[in-house]
Amino acid sequence: MNASARAGIMLLFNTSFGLGLPIISPTIYNFCMKPVFEQTPRTQGESFHCEVVQGTSYHAAWHFHPEYQLTLVIKGCGHRLVGDNISPLRSGDLVMLGSNLPHVWQQEPTNRPTLSPPVHAIIIRFLETFAGRGFLEIPEMRLIRRLLQRSGRGLHVTGITQEIVAEKMRQLSETNGLERICGLLSLLNVLATSKELKPIASRGFMPELDSSDQDRMQRVCDYINKRLSEPINRAQVAKVAHLSEGAFSRFFKLRTGKTLPQFINELRVGRACRLLVEDEMKIIDVALNCGFLNLTNFNRRFLEITGVPPSNYRRQFCQRI
Repeated sequence: MNASARAGIMLLFNTSFGLGLPIISPTIYNFCMKPVFEQTPRTQGESFHCEVVQGTSYHAAWHFHPEYQLTLVIKGCGHRLVGDNISPLRSGDLVMLGSNLPHVWQQEPTNRPTLSPPVHAIIIRFLETFAGRGFLEIPEMRLIRRLLQRSGRGLHVTGITQEIVAEKMRQLSETNGLERICGLLSLLNVLATSKELKPIASRGFMPELDSSDQDRMQRVCDYINKRLSEPINRAQVAKVAHLSEGAFSRFFKLRTGKTLPQFINELRVGRACRLLVEDEMKIIDVALNCGFLNLTNFNRRFLEITGVPPSNYRRQFCQRI
């Protein structure tokens, strides 16, 4: 696939959620894995935190914090968990999170080692009081107050809004002082007046902000993510969780709303979606790379989750490039 074709794919990734393409309909989980509280780093000289993340991972567990958050993935792949939603994670992904909304971004290894570093993102975190107590109460901030309320479920930023806000975030990461405050206000104003923001978590999601199950669920998720291309059975995962198979099945179902096979299949199909449009691999090779033992099973699971066969999925992207 040539450079212009790949550029076209990246543009589609940035906007396709608004085009009705069958990437993967948002996959909803009943996540009650009880995230940990995270203290956002902030120096005395800044009213909000903006950082550029580069490396092999996002170095974060399933967590929450009182700050609102904007995350722009410049380069990366894998999946993100926001509230009770899990979705494929691709370059260009832009999300706004409300205060204390549990989340984690998880990077998966790429089969193209030339992509270095594998993670490149900009993350902005701010409190309601970043511009002073009472500032958001002035009449001119009405739409931004509404935006912050809407972000309680998480907001996926799409379309032209994504392009504008992504550029503003890049600029913001290179500024300081009053220019930085003005940049954040300008960015929030774009979001507040946009109609291209889509809720992520389900309407009834009520997080349980407790860390008692954190270590166990984190071990399970890490184990699954690292072995998506391999056979995974319940006994192996139960051992990681230090539970009997029966106890693990109940534990996992209560905290994800899915059986272990359902959860694994949806993560594998998410990886397959990326490979189908990023790579020229044969479909059978994509299936094997994602842990499906035969093409028939892969085709069946892919159709169940995306609504189209793998060949149609790849063809629809090619027709738009």
